[in-house]
Amino acid sequence: CSANCSFILVESIPVGLSYPVEAPRNPSIYHAWMELLAQVNSSVDIAAFYWTLQNNREQEGVLPGRHVFEKFLEVLSRGVELNLAVNSQQPCGDEDTAKLARNGAVVRYVDMENLTGGIIHTKLWVVDGRHVYIGSANMDWRSLTQVKELGVVISNCSCLAHDMKRIFQMYSYLGEKEAMIPAKWPRQYSARSSMGHPLKLKLNGTDADVYVSSSPSLLCSEGRTSDLDAILGVIDDAAEFVHISVMEFLPLCQHCQPKRFWPAIDQRLRAAACERHVAVRLLVSCWQHSYQPMFVFLESLSVLNKKPLHCDIVVKVFHIHSTDEEKQIPFARVNHNKYMVTDQVAYIGTSNWSEDYFIRTAGVGLIVNQTGAAERQVTVQRQLQAVFERDWNSQHAKLLGNVVCLFVFKCDF
Repeated sequence: CSANCSFILVESIPVGLSYPVEAPRNPSIYHAWMELLAQVNSSVDIAAFYWTLQNNREQEGVLPGRHVFEKFLEVLSRGVELNLAVNSQQPCGDEDTAKLARNGAVVRYVDMENLTGGIIHTKLWVVDGRHVYIGSANMDWRSLTQVKELGVVISNCSCLAHDMKRIFQMYSYLGEKEAMIPAKWPRQYSARSSMGHPLKLKLNGTDADVYVSSSPSLLCSEGRTSDLDAILGVIDDAAEFVHISVMEFLPLCQHCQPKRFWPAIDQRLRAAACERHVAVRLLVSCWQHSYQPMFVFLESLSVLNKKPLHCDIVVKVFHIHSTDEEKQIPFARVNHNKYMVTDQVAYIGTSNWSEDYFIRTAGVGLIVNQTGAAERQVTVQRQLQAVFERDWNSQHAKLLGNVVCLFVFKCDF
């Protein structure tokens, strides 16, 4: 097992979204994916919601997606094993996956709706059993140029790669004909890392405790920490601050019938701010598909900052400006990030934060703790904190109370 691993944060910054020259910048997800495919020797395993890298329309930003798709075809032509696990219901059709299958890829369609009532929402790569990618980006051309995304590539890290592959293999099994979720997952799927037993690694030369979480609990094999427990644990361990950037934060089971209140994460954030005096900063997305009741819930959090409570909790919304042409691109122009950073830990996930994603929908999280690092050492936590502060202090983020006509005109600033 290789313990000396390399780590790099990667991002997609939408066309037209600008930051000051001195603001932190990370390599693009596009280049990270292309480099992973350029160096692959034997196998690529990818779990994804859907595939729409190809786009026949001449829209701004389509070329990177086409280039990535062409690279997959090239990889297949070299005899590399390409294994895909995707949601059985593809929202934009299965043209991409069908073409890859015709060229030799093994594609498993997982009927999560039948199995758990949810979807495969994971975005995970395992390359050659040594390199991994995890993050918010779907296998979608828009995720490379029209949606704000964040992920991580960890290279030369077989321990972590083998653990993530076990999650992929669970999805792959569930994609077999008439597969059912077992009452107890067989031993070959057991977790190799957890909250209680993290992997002891070096990331860019710095000691790190690392583990992988999963949701829903039905897809947690023996020893696997559930994604919700990981998130709650990270919040509870924070001593100074909790900074969260997520597209949706909703203390509700949005798609349950009837809808129900779900206070799990909400309560922990209130307790952190009001009882332990931890500085909580919550950055959520504001776009045309925002679920409007979310902002009412968020108001109930931000009001805690007022007299006489003075709980240190602040909510901002992140809005990406669009030209008239860009507004015509469906499901684009949004901050799609799903991460949390505290004074102790970095968490990078694939789920939005409402109950549906933790009880029905398949997702994963990567948790990295490097609290023993010297001040001069570069850590995942410090890099992720720099990204959060860049976004939080940018012109694109506004205090919740400063959003004009939020419920009438949907997020006009």
